[in-house]
Amino acid sequence: MNKLLKMEGLERHYETPAGVVKALDGVSFEIHEGERVILLGPSGSGKTTLLNCLSALDSPTGGAYTFMSTEKEGFDAVPRNNSEKMTSFRRENIGYVFQFFNLLQDLTVLENILLIQELAGKKDPARAKELLKLVGLEAEVDRFPGEISGGQQQRVAIARSIAKRPTLLLGDELTGNLDTETSNKVMEALVSACKQENITSVFVTHDEGLVKYATRVIRIDSGKIVSDEQTNNDSSE
Repeated sequence: MNKLLKMEGLERHYETPAGVVKALDGVSFEIHEGERVILLGPSGSGKTTLLNCLSALDSPTGGAYTFMSTEKEGFDAVPRNNSEKMTSFRRENIGYVFQFFNLLQDLTVLENILLIQELAGKKDPARAKELLKLVGLEAEVDRFPGEISGGQQQRVAIARSIAKRPTLLLGDELTGNLDTETSNKVMEALVSACKQENITSVFVTHDEGLVKYATRVIRIDSGKIVSDEQTNNDSSE
């Protein structure tokens, strides 16, 4: 597999009245195309901060973050401390699945996806319907978010997040509001979509039960990586 991104000695420190808080303290790893990575750790371990740095929602205070260049062979430094450049990077490369779905309630399931396509300059109704079919919601295209279950809304959010063909798909506790059975259905839809669309994914969770959906698990505690292991399984097969 080709390397997609690399972080070297990444730090994210915060100044507080009580002193410096090291949310990330020298994090280093590479992610390759096609991997499904879970960032696992307790609350306050730094995993969400790491996800925000991966997405360029936040700027690290130290270290290097490089991302595969689409313009030439090699890797480019990910923008930091420049909101306009960081926004452009996210728009061109990143998809995001949120814990609380963030669907527009006055738009139908299909219209939620078409809007994202339009904003990305890639409106394609046929592809939008195909994505909904991919996550098992082809029968719900004309329904509104309030008319479907939480698990179905999260699957719409997954379809929406990959509608613009992101290079990297990120999620923060995306099953945090769902019961175990619904979480499994959502994760199965996610794995299927990522494999078919050839999308690399990284998800934050504290739920050990989701490890079976990952090809790799990175455990974080106190701002440091404490283990990084391949899972040697693929639950989608």
